[in-house]
Amino acid sequence: MELHVMILVFATFSFAAFLKGTAGLGFATTCLGIMASFLDMRIAIPLVIVPSLLSNAMVMIDAGGFLRIFKRFWFMYASAMPGLVFGLWVLGGGETPVPRAVLGVSMFLYGLWGLWGGSLSLKHTPFSSLIVGLTTGLVNGLTGSQIMPILPYLMSLDITKDELVQAINTSFTIASVVMLLGLGKIGLLSRDILFISIAGVVPVWGGIWVGGKVRRLLPEAVFRTVVLGLIMLLGAGLVVRSLPL
Repeated sequence: MELHVMILVFATFSFAAFLKGTAGLGFATTCLGIMASFLDMRIAIPLVIVPSLLSNAMVMIDAGGFLRIFKRFWFMYASAMPGLVFGLWVLGGGETPVPRAVLGVSMFLYGLWGLWGGSLSLKHTPFSSLIVGLTTGLVNGLTGSQIMPILPYLMSLDITKDELVQAINTSFTIASVVMLLGLGKIGLLSRDILFISIAGVVPVWGGIWVGGKVRRLLPEAVFRTVVLGLIMLLGAGLVVRSLPL
């Protein structure tokens, strides 16, 4: 990888982690949305996987109550696996605009959901678990983004904040492990990419730390609104770039 590209990658790690620390936004989705503008998705996704896995696992361990949450949502987690495997298969089939387009749509919907600020009230059923799990796995396998539609779905359930944090980060962690194995299986996780991904833990930690400091100084609601708007614009831009011209 060329030096200027590597600098851009680490700068993206830092910026996405800064947003995560400041506004609590999804690290992987923001990071991949930026990287997709200068890297092939088949390179960007493996680069993000290790920092994303470690940060999610740390949050999952800190939240506690893993076994209880896993027993409640295990079918949804399991339902994500076929979609994830199929998405990885499409991703490994060759260069295609589909992953970039799906990521763009996912980012746009995520930003729209955050800006809307509304609320839904749903019940957790086997059918909803199947649909949400399968769709989330498909989007994850294609794009590396892990938040849609599982995050809005979990937020619509009658669960506590701690349960939400554990449930979503358990999903992230399980999916990241499968993604790590799958990317290696389809030949997208080379030694050089893995080394850069591991090294990316350092700027990610620094970005989250700085973001946490800034969060205490700025009005978080205003900052979050601006960032969500930027994510929507970036997502729309990725969709436009994916269209045949």
